[in-house]
Amino acid sequence: MSAIPIEFFLFAAILGMVAFSHANTMMTALAGALVITVYKLLFSSFGEGAGLAGLAAHAGHEWVGLVNLLALLLGFALLAKHFEKSQVPAILPNYLPDDWKGPLVLLVLVFIISSFLDNIAAAIIGGAVARSVFRGRVHIGYLAGIVAASNAGGSGSVVGDTTTTMMWLHGVAPGQVLHAYVAAVVALLVCAIPAARQQQAHSPIVRDAAPGTHIDWTRLAIVAFVLLAAIGVNLLLNMHRPDLAGAFPFLGAAVWLALLLSGLLRRPDWAELPGALRGALFLLALVWSASLMPVEALPPASWPMTLGLGFVSAVFDNIPLTALALRQGGFDWGHLAYAVGFGGSMVWFGSSAGVALSGMYPESRSVVQWLRHGWHVPLAYVVGYFVMLALLGWRA
Repeated sequence: MSAIPIEFFLFAAILGMVAFSHANTMMTALAGALVITVYKLLFSSFGEGAGLAGLAAHAGHEWVGLVNLLALLLGFALLAKHFEKSQVPAILPNYLPDDWKGPLVLLVLVFIISSFLDNIAAAIIGGAVARSVFRGRVHIGYLAGIVAASNAGGSGSVVGDTTTTMMWLHGVAPGQVLHAYVAAVVALLVCAIPAARQQQAHSPIVRDAAPGTHIDWTRLAIVAFVLLAAIGVNLLLNMHRPDLAGAFPFLGAAVWLALLLSGLLRRPDWAELPGALRGALFLLALVWSASLMPVEALPPASWPMTLGLGFVSAVFDNIPLTALALRQGGFDWGHLAYAVGFGGSMVWFGSSAGVALSGMYPESRSVVQWLRHGWHVPLAYVVGYFVMLALLGWRA
């Protein structure tokens, strides 16, 4: 039996410190990424080769994804502030149910938004609405529900999540991931109902909007403009020029270009960037560290192995996992899309949506509290997976 590579122990130590110590999570992740990189340089090798040449080649493969992720996390933080200042969240209590079904409807809306929009944006918009309609007091279990709803909504759509987009670019037809929604809808109901009840008991939804609340239509138009720019570029690249998708961070560039142009009408709240940057650097460091792990192949494709990948995805970046699965083949792509998409919801740093939302709610950065109050998310993952397996079987 071959020895486990040192890189895995280093990565496990980083995750352990992030999860269970009170150290600064951003500095822990950055320091860990540096340690693993130096170790690879001096004592091991990168997948592309050894030494500085291997590091340069590896960085050349990863930079587009990292820059896109950075641009989206920062850009959508500014977008969320535009949305909050548009007064749409403040006026929503007039249209949402007044009891626990109000928080439930909000989670369903996040799910729907994520089906055609990036799950980061869906989670941030959901977080902005929650901060308004719950008077700034949002239960950690409900925050876990928002992340779960955003990841579930993107799992069956090739434009709703980075991993499903990767599958599309690799030649997987949109219909081959669509049945992930069978599991995703079940999972949404399993976790959304207890999450909504937790929130209503913690801080009930505002019954009516404050008198004199009016929508800032200009800011709302800016939100729509930026989101349409992101959707348009994503569809254009994937449908017509997939060869360019990995050559330049077009998606992030489109979001920022739209934000800067719309800044002529309403100035972005630049004060949001420092907090968003800390969360972004944390996630980028984890993604970079995960990309350095010497994983050459996954176990043979099967439904138990795919179910297990969901739990791995909670602590290990799902992008390299998806890349390995695509290279290996033999998967039911709907099962895989649901597993690596929804699985990251089980821990706050397991998905980009979770990290983005933690920038708005720093109190969520506790694995213990996330698991304690968000117990319904792992339950929902397992129930959703087995319902899909029972109804549809394994379609390799």
